[in-house]
Amino acid sequence: MSLLDYVRGRGDFLAFLTYQHASLAFQTVVVGTLVAVVVAVAVYRLPVFAAVTLTTSRVLLTIPSLALLALLIVPFGLGVVPSFVMLAFFAALPVIGNAIVGLRAVPASVVESAQGIGFSRRRILFQVELPMAWPVILTGIRVSTQMIVGVAAIVAYVLGPGLGSLIFNGLSRLGGTNSVEMAAIGTILIVVIALAFDALLVLLGRFTIAKGLS
Repeated sequence: MSLLDYVRGRGDFLAFLTYQHASLAFQTVVVGTLVAVVVAVAVYRLPVFAAVTLTTSRVLLTIPSLALLALLIVPFGLGVVPSFVMLAFFAALPVIGNAIVGLRAVPASVVESAQGIGFSRRRILFQVELPMAWPVILTGIRVSTQMIVGVAAIVAYVLGPGLGSLIFNGLSRLGGTNSVEMAAIGTILIVVIALAFDALLVLLGRFTIAKGLS
């Protein structure tokens, strides 16, 4: 059976799994990004804490995602909750590093100029530093999104939503009817989601990054 033959008659089912996968990835990246930016804002002015946070975020990325997912079964059980927690955790890590680097790269002269015209510390953060750091932060979000869309496939291990269930079922039935087609179409749809998200983030960058910073 070809991939097209397998897809025929299963459009609604595949669309539902694709929606689940994309929705889970989107939500976890959003939550992870918000947490990452808050952490970065809390430490970027403190060199020692910034360095420790950068190093820690890089070290935490080496944790095997499947092992962390297995550990989360104990407090959260199976399903959406452990899947969401694991993915949001990993989504935050690339963004934390980029946010800290981006915020610390804002020229001191620019900050001093803003202070000189009466900007408060909060106004400098939101109107000067974060906009100038945004290109670097957005790069981190793009990396995070690509990683999460791929890693989200393994949440099928704990009965999480998305296309991973299609891949797992196909691989567990290798040699059986439609097994290769199931794994292949699941993989292809994940790649399509990743490309679509990256295109949207590139478009977002074109609308949100000042021309002088791009």
